[in-house]
Amino acid sequence: MSDKIKIAISSCLLGYPVRYDGGHRLDPYLRDKLGQLVEWVPVCPEAECGLPVPREPMQIIDDGASRRLVAISSGIDHTVRLMIWAKKKLSDLEKLDLRGFVFKARSPSCAVRDAQIVTPSGSAAGKAAGLFTEAVLRSFPSLPVHDEEALQDPAVIGGFIERIGAPGRGQIDFKGD
Repeated sequence: MSDKIKIAISSCLLGYPVRYDGGHRLDPYLRDKLGQLVEWVPVCPEAECGLPVPREPMQIIDDGASRRLVAISSGIDHTVRLMIWAKKKLSDLEKLDLRGFVFKARSPSCAVRDAQIVTPSGSAAGKAAGLFTEAVLRSFPSLPVHDEEALQDPAVIGGFIERIGAPGRGQIDFKGD
């Protein structure tokens, strides 16, 4: 058992082939460098809630009253499935003494701030957090939450490491240093 600080991370960033296209988005820096300081807790809302890999791409539709996770071609709404899973997963994560989260940018479930939002007619309606990330932000309001792209900035990753209280900050080279 590790005594490292636990950080939840989108599974695809660790190289798990869970993305909609069956691929991953391995971030070797996060896995190999930051991974020296933390214990990663992989999470993939879409695969873990029971959606297949590969699967149809999804988007967030905002009708003014709610945001829904909907498959782009078929129109199948996966919101209820995802949110039922999220409620249980968040309860499980609360027991782990997590110190932060690292999520996949632009994901309709995991984006921190840049998931594309569309109207029911398909028009762009801005950008926001993914549905699972919104639930994380409500459940863990005091913890740092970033996407892998923000952590490419040495100042951001330095602040993240300081905020999570990871020992050994000086043991790794930051991107751009």
